[in-house]
Amino acid sequence: MTGGAAAELPGAAAELTGSFHRKVDAGAPLRPGAAALLSAPTRHRVPFALVSASPRSVVDAVVAGARAGADFTFTLSADDTVRAKPHPDPYRAAATRFGVPASACVAVEDSPDGTASAHAAGGAVLIVPSLLAAEPARGRTFARSLEEVDLGVLSDRLRRPEASGS
Repeated sequence: MTGGAAAELPGAAAELTGSFHRKVDAGAPLRPGAAALLSAPTRHRVPFALVSASPRSVVDAVVAGARAGADFTFTLSADDTVRAKPHPDPYRAAATRFGVPASACVAVEDSPDGTASAHAAGGAVLIVPSLLAAEPARGRTFARSLEEVDLGVLSDRLRRPEASGS
């Protein structure tokens, strides 16, 4: 919600996007544990994707600027589906591109909207909260930090999709 006029919104959005790009260009730090987690699938030849609610320009900037050894099979942005998170469309599209049902995928999420999207698509969800807390529910598991997450943890989420808790 905004108190400003609708005509002012494109300018405000452009300023926010520009500010974000400047931070990425300056080398915004990754969350603790992110570099190890992003490089593991590549080392072990496990396909993985970035599914984001951000516009394509932001996704491309982040991937180019903070890859940390990640070699995503593909990326999906808010521009790539008709409905963005919290709708299940982004995660359904990712599963389709992988050629598997969503139930064969695990999403690592940090937001309520992303969690809702992955959960509604039918995938297992591992939540590492950041600014906003996601609600506990069947099929959702929590980790305090990305430092607690590795391929074994993600594989366990697929073997035990009904798990919940922290």
